[in-house]
Amino acid sequence: MRFSQFAERTEVRLARLRIAVITGAIITLLMVVVGLVADTVMTRAQSAQVWRELRYGASRGDLSSPPVCTWLYAAGATPLANAPDGFPVRADLDRVRRTGDAVERVVHRAGTVYLVRSQVRADGDVVQAVFDMRFQLADRRHLWYALGVAELVGLVAAAVTGTVLGRLSVAPLAEALTRQRRFVTDASHELRTPVTQVYTRAQVLSRQARAAGLPAEHRDGLVRLVGSVGRLGAVLDDLLLSASLTADPARPAERTPVDLTALARSVVAEEAERIGDRGLTVTVGGARRTLYVGGIESALRRAVGELLSNAISHTPPGGRIEVALTRSGAAVELTVADTGPGFEPAEAERLFERFHRAGEGGRYGLGLALLREVVTGHGGTVTAAGRPGHGARFTIRLPECAPPPPAPAGSVPVTAARR
Repeated sequence: MRFSQFAERTEVRLARLRIAVITGAIITLLMVVVGLVADTVMTRAQSAQVWRELRYGASRGDLSSPPVCTWLYAAGATPLANAPDGFPVRADLDRVRRTGDAVERVVHRAGTVYLVRSQVRADGDVVQAVFDMRFQLADRRHLWYALGVAELVGLVAAAVTGTVLGRLSVAPLAEALTRQRRFVTDASHELRTPVTQVYTRAQVLSRQARAAGLPAEHRDGLVRLVGSVGRLGAVLDDLLLSASLTADPARPAERTPVDLTALARSVVAEEAERIGDRGLTVTVGGARRTLYVGGIESALRRAVGELLSNAISHTPPGGRIEVALTRSGAAVELTVADTGPGFEPAEAERLFERFHRAGEGGRYGLGLALLREVVTGHGGTVTAAGRPGHGARFTIRLPECAPPPPAPAGSVPVTAARR
């Protein structure tokens, strides 16, 4: 479930559209190829036939009664009353008289095409035959018109066929994604209670082991067990949050103005014990006033907490972490920078892939991938920058929104419970 449900639906629609477009393109290409082949065959066949008739008429045709669409010109012969203007071509007749060789040419005139042949007949007369191609040209136009109508019908058929094929071919993918989301949600819910029970029991056993004075190796083993179960619970929380975002990402009804400055300070305060244990210095600065973004507070808290937790995990003891909030245009930027080992610049984008590991002991898991889902679902972006040995910097950019309206006088403020 790399994308939210909205993104998945968009991908499914785009896949269906691509199938319809490809099907239409294939049909269009086939129709164009068929049209070109038919036009080429018709043009060559018509031209060959007309030239045969023209040569026959020039050599043997009756000057007073030529074939249809043909006019014959010779010395002493009277042209027909419907003869086209501009004929005969005197230059061709003069050339034939000088050389005795036949001359053929194509003349474009008055919106039509004329084929012209001038030659010497067996009786010694010089004759010029002219053939009007207007009917053949009309046949070609009718052919392309018919192909155009067939193309429109084909496109409609292609659209219907592509839509049906798209639904039939993409439907299993959409169903598989739905089943995958349902399985993750159900499995996470079913596992959450026993994991919580195991985690609580492990904590109790760890405290009892310390009170009973058990050997250090047993106490250390219980501490590691508590940590492992705690991380398993965090993974389940990530899966549940991801499933909820995918099932109904950033529901508008649940979006409220969230004070990102106060939220960041609260997240830092929650990690105070862990920060102190590692001897780190964490500062929150930048904005001198409250900065509001619209969204789901629990999801945004999880995102900011993931950045801070990630920085704490990868900053050596005695290091420094800076959390800065700034206003940039119509957006709010929250940056978490640490003095940890950093990472290769080429790995920046891949850090947000699920279970990706950047180098030995590098950042990996669901956290950063889930972080991007949360931020993207809120209409924002998240980027990473860093160099080996120079720490890492993660920046969340979210659209700013107006602060919430003031509470009515006498009302009691309600604070949402934290998970």
